[in-house]
Amino acid sequence: MISFIRGRLAQKRQSSIVIDVGGIGYEVFVDENTLHGLHIGEEVTLQTAQVIREDSQNLYGFITDQELGLFHLLCSVSGVGPKMALAILSSLGVNGVQKAVAEADDQLFKSVSGVGPKTAKLIILALTGKLITSDTHAYQPIQQNVIKALIGLGYSERVAKETVAGIEVKSDDEALLLKSALAKLSKAKGLN
Repeated sequence: MISFIRGRLAQKRQSSIVIDVGGIGYEVFVDENTLHGLHIGEEVTLQTAQVIREDSQNLYGFITDQELGLFHLLCSVSGVGPKMALAILSSLGVNGVQKAVAEADDQLFKSVSGVGPKTAKLIILALTGKLITSDTHAYQPIQQNVIKALIGLGYSERVAKETVAGIEVKSDDEALLLKSALAKLSKAKGLN
């Protein structure tokens, strides 16, 4: 597998670039932001995903490991192939995908050309609990762990954060905080 590629940008095409590596031109499919941010003649290094199919071998390139990781996660969703995953990243970016999953907002995914209602819901379902947005780091470590636990139990990231944020942390007892969060969620559903 080709995990990264470094060379001189030789060409820009509609949805890909050609990188000259030692006299060999490698076509690499990239998202629109990457495509517009690169300039012909400059030295380029991209993290890559190599996708081998029966009738093709393609390279998909990303500036950051986070983009590459999200690309792999999107491709793991039933009905999402590499081109759709790239279209989602082009349209929403990493932060947009994280926000849409955290808020269970399938409308954002449906705004991407080629993503229908069923696929949008599948993406949210498949990625819930696998993506933690960067603002989670604003919470104390004990709160971060409880947020992750609630997401693992099937609550959306937004609900988990709101629930944990509303509980005063008096000790480092993670189990107690989780128990309090679950009690609060049960009350909110009227299950008591």
